[in-house]
Amino acid sequence: MSPAPIVPQYSGANVRGIVPALLAPRGATKPAWIPAAAARAQQVVLLVVDGLGWEQLAERAAIAPTLSSLAGGPITSVAPSTTGTALTSITTGLTPGEHGVVGYRMEISGEVLNVLRWHTAAGDARRRIEPTTTQPFEPFLGERVPVVSKAELESSAFTAAHLRGSVPVGYRTTSGLAVTIGEQLRRGERFVYAYYDGIDKVAHERGFGPYYDAELRAVDRLVADVLDELPPGAALLVTADHGQVDVGERIVHPHQDVLRLVRAQSGEGRFRWLHAKPGAAADLLAAATEHHSDTAWVHSRADLIERGWFGSVVSPPVAARYGDVALVPYAPISFHDPDDSGPFPLVCRHGSLTSAEMLVPLLAGTVRE
Repeated sequence: MSPAPIVPQYSGANVRGIVPALLAPRGATKPAWIPAAAARAQQVVLLVVDGLGWEQLAERAAIAPTLSSLAGGPITSVAPSTTGTALTSITTGLTPGEHGVVGYRMEISGEVLNVLRWHTAAGDARRRIEPTTTQPFEPFLGERVPVVSKAELESSAFTAAHLRGSVPVGYRTTSGLAVTIGEQLRRGERFVYAYYDGIDKVAHERGFGPYYDAELRAVDRLVADVLDELPPGAALLVTADHGQVDVGERIVHPHQDVLRLVRAQSGEGRFRWLHAKPGAAADLLAAATEHHSDTAWVHSRADLIERGWFGSVVSPPVAARYGDVALVPYAPISFHDPDDSGPFPLVCRHGSLTSAEMLVPLLAGTVRE
């Protein structure tokens, strides 16, 4: 028996609801799952710590005393639990089925696009696949929000897709992140969005262990520095896009009976989309179920749309970006795709709907006494 997936709670405590709640008109009632300190604050900083899952934080509470002292609890990420999809849901307040950034790699215009690098097998895709039409919705409800992230990210195509119209105030070194946030608050900004990617990078490259623990301690100090920058009446809200699973060398090659029916693959190792050859979708689902349901949830595109994994609305153009059959591991494995590789093997991965990947923190604090 497979475990039950953690299906995103898009209408409740979910990352896609944070920005609409925080940018609602003054006096509007906030959802009960928004921590009180942030709900009543005059100014709010939303700090997204890429890759910081709720379960990983809870297991290491002793080495993250500042984070552990904040009020709040876990909320759900999106499906797939991956950076490009989740960050776009956070900034736009929309579900993946609405905004259309449906995974790390997605099929669009006849090519498989890596949304973080914005390239395909043919190279740079910014002119062929325009970021602002691929994801046409304004972030932050159309407000010009200051965004504090690495300066080198400001000109990327993915930034254009999910952060366009915002005010970039990039930092050069991590020590400058809290200082930059403080400057924006002292200017009177009602809402500041900040993004930090260190936890995700360390988990991918080094896994869980001393390097991960060292990075979490550094993030905890960063959170303390941001709290020290808060003026009276301001609050810090910390969340994440996804958690992590240690996969290590447990890489599974899809069975040959499956691959002979596949014309392309997309997604990621823990949410692998299989695109069927013409007329082979039903046979592909049957073969994938036979050979891989012992380690993964195996579903057709139509089934997952009906189950609401991507939200209550999935437009036909967005649905076309998904494959025909999804392999979504509940076991600590990753499905291999020869076209999905990087400069080093990934130790920790994410994308699936296990609790380790889907539950992320939503924690709030105010200026420290």
